Amino acid sequence: SQQVRGMATLKMISIRLKSVKNIQKITQSMKMVSAAKYTKAERELKLARPYGIGAQEFYKKAEVKDEEGEKGQLIIAVSSDRGLCGAVHSSIGRIVKTDIAANPNTKVVIVGDKVRNILQRLYAKNIAMVVTEVGRKPAVFGDAALVAQSIINSGIEFSKGKILFNAFRTVVSFRTTEMPLYSQNAVANASKLPVYDSLDGDVIQSYTEFSLASLLFYSMKENATSEQSSRMTAMDNASKNAGEMIDKLTMTFNRTRQAVITRELIEIISGAAALETKN
Repeated sequence: SQQVRGMATLKMISIRLKSVKNIQKITQSMKMVSAAKYTKAERELKLARPYGIGAQEFYKKAEVKDEEGEKGQLIIAVSSDRGLCGAVHSSIGRIVKTDIAANPNTKVVIVGDKVRNILQRLYAKNIAMVVTEVGRKPAVFGDAALVAQSIINSGIEFSKGKILFNAFRTVVSFRTTEMPLYSQNAVANASKLPVYDSLDGDVIQSYTEFSLASLLFYSMKENATSEQSSRMTAMDNASKNAGEMIDKLTMTFNRTRQAVITRELIEIISGAAALETKN
């Protein structure tokens, strides 16, 4: 029975060792794919930054303030549909939960399916819109414009708004950031808006719509770069952990096999000695 248990243990260790080696191959492949996507995303991010920075500077120079009233709060949470990238999605979901708890009259527009999964159990009534199929391909300005147009057509009214996304810092770090979002009435009532020229309602409406698309495009690019760098780091750590587990399982397998061989030799020698004693 001891020999049977030993062989069964060897088989189980061998199966587990093979499984971990296959997992390591997958994580190494995912790391290489993420590295290629990260390089492209970082290159495109440099071209997209002027869209977001320019719109934010205009709001600062014009001294745009949140609209007075109790229309509620709008949060646009930018994530993606894909996981295995560390805390990229959970950090945004945690901030959204805190904001909803502080202000129940909050509507959330979610770009990406992962944050929806975090919020839908407790805060489904606060979710106004979900945009899926994000993250599979690099975002272009047309994608951001479609999301912005959908938000405008939905007729969501708000007195205070912001966009939540993960701002890329380095290959191994990102920062969950929020950008202020203003309604058309808030822009029209800005104290220093006349400095730019006498603007009518159509021009302000056109600019607010364009700035919403610009901010969304910028935040989607920042979040995509953060996601790919985080996934690359996560897959690298997973490959290292798999390598350590393979070393430990290999050592356990060799020790168990040696113990089985030693026990079989002892049984053979003991049997032969018993036969000689009997004769």
